[in-house]
Amino acid sequence: MALLHAFARVAPKSVAIVATFDHATGPAATKAAELVSRVATELGFPVVVGRSKTTGTSEAEWREARREFLTDVAHRMGAAIATAHTRDDQLETVLIRVLRDSGARGLAGLYASGKIVRPFLDRSRHEVAAYARNVGATWIDDPTNDSMRFLRNRVRRDLLPALGRVSAPLEKQLLDVARHAARWREELDRRVAKIVRVGANGQSVSAAVVDLAGYAAAQSGTLWQSIAARVGLAMDWRGTERAAAFTHESRVGARIPLSGGWEISRTHDRFELARVDRGSLQASACPLAPGIRWDGFTFVSTQSAAAVSNAWVALLPANVPLTVRRWQPGDRMQFGDRGERKVKRFLSDARVSGAKRGHWPVVLAGDKIVWIPGVRRSEAASVRPGRPGVLYRCELEDR
Repeated sequence: MALLHAFARVAPKSVAIVATFDHATGPAATKAAELVSRVATELGFPVVVGRSKTTGTSEAEWREARREFLTDVAHRMGAAIATAHTRDDQLETVLIRVLRDSGARGLAGLYASGKIVRPFLDRSRHEVAAYARNVGATWIDDPTNDSMRFLRNRVRRDLLPALGRVSAPLEKQLLDVARHAARWREELDRRVAKIVRVGANGQSVSAAVVDLAGYAAAQSGTLWQSIAARVGLAMDWRGTERAAAFTHESRVGARIPLSGGWEISRTHDRFELARVDRGSLQASACPLAPGIRWDGFTFVSTQSAAAVSNAWVALLPANVPLTVRRWQPGDRMQFGDRGERKVKRFLSDARVSGAKRGHWPVVLAGDKIVWIPGVRRSEAASVRPGRPGVLYRCELEDR
């Protein structure tokens, strides 16, 4: 509420929308969202109210639900998220991460650069409360702030005051550590940005095997945390250790799952981190027709057969049904006069990564696979002058 009144007085035109979230934890949460909505409307701001579909039981669940809501609103509005985090929030966050043996990335806390704006971060909670009183703001105190069941409340009420009595400079020391960690993290992220490629859909990121070679396990884990951050994934310690081990021990074609539906795979020369929708990996067949868009691939008719050796172009039979679907394990395609060969082998030879492989299309003429777009054509789909058929070109968005 202090942040809302501050923007209304200082920079009202910079507010795209006021977003508030009801965590569905009880009457206080609902009343808080209603208060924000009413006051924001009185101040002349548009408002959007979100509500959790489930009643979480932990701070982490509430925080994640709120983050998803705010991120979605910011994306739709083309805006940045502004929150009222204070210096006290930063102190609590850094001390909690010290207790959890966090690495340098975590110790940066709220000082880490990102898409969230925190104008009160150098102000104490006491100063912000005093400002709210001075401008006549009303607010509702969250009753969970009184519960010692939550670690943050125990840190706030017991641990920080006790440590402060033993070591007066503690707060300054914690904030100094966080600032150093934030600078280190920013420098690492700049270096990582030079060696990675983020997929067009923002759901994958890859790095060359050679760029991740030669590091100790701890260093590899730190690199993977920075790589994962490029696609908005915060890796936990288990995922970090698994990624580091995979970097040193994996073979071509190997993959490991991570939490949240992500996985890391390895091709001949690259590691790729990508989100994998397991439910979407089932076969999804549809008739092939000019202009059809299929999971990031577009099939168009063409009159030019100049690129005879181009695997993105195929001459398909006109007298049988044509179908496009996802590649499935066990699929085979004719390989010249050498019989059939697994599609997986063709994809591997073409260095299609494990994550992309699950979404790669195959084209069937009747019940036979005749074309793996961008990878290989069977004899039945080869482009030859004078051969009858329908000429198709396949285009991939992030190719």
